[in-house]
Amino acid sequence: MMAALGQFTFALNSLAFQELRRSTSWRHASNSRVGARPARQFVGKGDETISLTGLQVPEFMGDRNVLNRLRDMADKGAAYALVNGAGESFGAWVIENIDETGSIFVREGVARRVEFTINITRVDDGLADPAGGTDGGDDWGDWWSGDDWDWWA
Repeated sequence: MMAALGQFTFALNSLAFQELRRSTSWRHASNSRVGARPARQFVGKGDETISLTGLQVPEFMGDRNVLNRLRDMADKGAAYALVNGAGESFGAWVIENIDETGSIFVREGVARRVEFTINITRVDDGLADPAGGTDGGDDWGDWWSGDDWDWWA
């Protein structure tokens, strides 16, 4: 495992990133002064972002649907704990966007090569989804819903 975002693991058999770019900022309020440089006051931490880029070749390694699972996590709007493969915790993060570029297509229109960029932004740790992005198991809700309970009535 390279890293985990909630219950999603970045690994060779799922989705491996080639580059991790991390940016951290701090906020300093500015107040103009006559005849001097502006006065600055530290007002707290700013944004912290991580950009993960990589290449996926599903015929060789990885899961073709893994980016869709990340999109489903992003659709929830929840924050997820980020931990690297060595067990270091980076706090809670939300998925801001996912860029995907497919190339080298087979005749059915499926890309054999997919380049991706995933941008995540840190939020307050208390916002992390305690379920880690899971829905309770292996589609346990599918048998429960719908018309499968006709025999009950």
